[in-house]
Amino acid sequence: MTAIRQDRDDGTDAETPSTETETGKPPSDGSPGVAAPRRRGGFASLWRPALAGVSAVVLGAGLGELVAVIAAPSSSPFAVIGGALIDLAPPWAKDTAIALFGTNDKAALLALIAIVLLVVAALAGRLQALRAPVGVVIAAALGAIGLVAAITRADADSIAWLPSVVAGGVSAIAMNLLVPLGVSALPAPSAEGVAASGSPAPAGVDRRSFLTWAGGTTLIGILAAAGAQLSSAGSAAVSTIRTALRLPAPATAAPPIPASAELGVPGLAPVITPNDDFYRIDTALVVPQVDPADWRLRVHGLVENELSLTWDELLAFPLIETDATLACVSNEVGGGLIGNARWLGYPIRELLARAAPTAGADMVLSRSIDGFTASTPLEALTDDRDALLAVGMNGEPLPLQHGFPARMVVPGLYGYVSATKWVTELKVTRFDAEAAYWSTRGWSERGPIKLQSRIDVPRGGQEVAAGDTVIAGMAWHQHTGIEAVEVQLDDGDWMPATLATAISADTWVQWSFSWDAQPGDHIIRCRAVSAGGEVQTAETASPAPDGATGRHELRVRVT
Repeated sequence: MTAIRQDRDDGTDAETPSTETETGKPPSDGSPGVAAPRRRGGFASLWRPALAGVSAVVLGAGLGELVAVIAAPSSSPFAVIGGALIDLAPPWAKDTAIALFGTNDKAALLALIAIVLLVVAALAGRLQALRAPVGVVIAAALGAIGLVAAITRADADSIAWLPSVVAGGVSAIAMNLLVPLGVSALPAPSAEGVAASGSPAPAGVDRRSFLTWAGGTTLIGILAAAGAQLSSAGSAAVSTIRTALRLPAPATAAPPIPASAELGVPGLAPVITPNDDFYRIDTALVVPQVDPADWRLRVHGLVENELSLTWDELLAFPLIETDATLACVSNEVGGGLIGNARWLGYPIRELLARAAPTAGADMVLSRSIDGFTASTPLEALTDDRDALLAVGMNGEPLPLQHGFPARMVVPGLYGYVSATKWVTELKVTRFDAEAAYWSTRGWSERGPIKLQSRIDVPRGGQEVAAGDTVIAGMAWHQHTGIEAVEVQLDDGDWMPATLATAISADTWVQWSFSWDAQPGDHIIRCRAVSAGGEVQTAETASPAPDGATGRHELRVRVT
C-alpha cells in the first residue's frame, strides 16, 4: 500500500504509515518490512530556509538604513557599499551604466545591490539550515563589508560604523532565530521512519506560523527602510536652509538673453535648461547635505598665501553672473548629458590671485566633501573665461544635487576635470605630482570639450509628413564658439543651417534647417564648424578617455 499524503487543517503535512520501502517495493523475502526514513520537506526544504534568510537580511538592512538617517546620514549601508562599488568600477562599467540608464544610473545601481543582497540572503539561509552557523557568518560579513566601506569614506564621521554594525548584527541574530523556525516547519517523517532512524521529529511551529514570522520580519524591515526614506526627505534641514536663503545681487549681471537665441521650434531643447531638467552625473549615491554655516573652502598647496574661506565671506565678494554650458565626458554623440544655465559666483581667477600660485604650478586639484577630486589646468582657472566658484543657478541657490552650497563651473572643459560639486578644497599643484579621481581610472587629465552638434527635431525613427519640415538641433564648442552648422540629407551635399543668436562662446546655440521632405526613408546628418574654423570630425570615438566624437545621424520615414 502506498503512502497517502494528507493536508492538515493547521497547515502541516502528514503521511499515512506505509509498509513499503523507500523505493515503494516490498522486501524480496516477503516480510512486511519497515519503511525507510523519507527525505523531509522536498521543495519546502529549499524555499523555507531561503525565505528565512531573506527576511533576516531585509530586517537588518531596513533597521540599518533607519539608524543611518537618525545618527549618521552619510553612512547608509546601501549608500556606502554603492559608493565603494562606484569607486572600484572600471571606466567601461561606468560608461555602460550611463549608456543603459543615463541619469538613472544610481537608481539602477541601488536596485542591483538590492537584488544581489536578496540572492546572497537566500543562499545564507539555505546554508544556515545545512551547516550552521555559516548563514549567520555571511549575514555578519555583509555588515562588516558595509562597516569597512563606511569608515574608509572621505566624509566618514565618528559613528559612521554604527548603521552597518546594526544591519549586520540584526541580520545575524534574526538569521539564527528564523532559519530553525523554517526547518521545524517542514513536514515530519513517517512514524516508521522515526522508529527506524531513532530520532524524533523536531518540535517547532507549523507552516502558517513560520510564514507569519517571516512575513512580519520582512514587513518590519521594509517599513524601517521606507521610514528612513521618508525621514530623509522630510527632515532635510539643509534643504530648508537653502529654500530660505536669499543670494546677493550680482555685482556684474549677465546681459539679457537675446530673444533671437530661441528659435521657437517645438521639441528643440531650450537655450536655458531648467534646473529640474539639468543632467546629473556624479559619484555621490547620497546627495551631501552641507550646511552653509559649516562650509569652508581651503586654498593651499603651491601658493604664497594659503586661504580659508567661509560662506559669509564668499557672499561678501563681488559676485558675477555668467551663462555657461556644461557637458559630461560620458555624453555620446547626440546624447543629452549636457545643459546650459545662468550661474552666479565668484571668479576663481580672483581667488587664486589672492592665494598667489608659485612658479611651476600647472594644475588645481579640487576636492568635494565626499572625497571626489578633479584635476583642472591652472590656465583654465586664471585666463579670461568666467570660471566660477558658483553659488547660484538660474536665479536661485544651487540645488542640493547640483552642489549646494558651492561648486565649480569652468567653461570649455568636461565636468569630470572641472565641475566639482560640494567643493571644499582647491589645492594648487602639478599634473606630475597629483592625480584626480577619474585620471587614476584611465581618463585623460585635462578634458577639453570636443566640437559637437546634435539633431533634436525630428526624432530618430519618427514618421514625418511630406512637405515643408523643420530639422533643428543644438551645437556647442564651449570657450570657442560656433560659426556654422551644416545638414546632409541621404549622402548629398552639406547645406548651411540657420543659427540662432549665440548667448556667448561659452554656451550652446540652436540651429534649424528647412526641408522639403519627400516620401520615403531618409538619413539626416549634421556637423558644426567652430569659430576657430574646425569642422566637426566624422571619425567616431567612444567617450573614454576624453570625450566622444563623430557626427549625429538619424533615420526618418516621410509619408
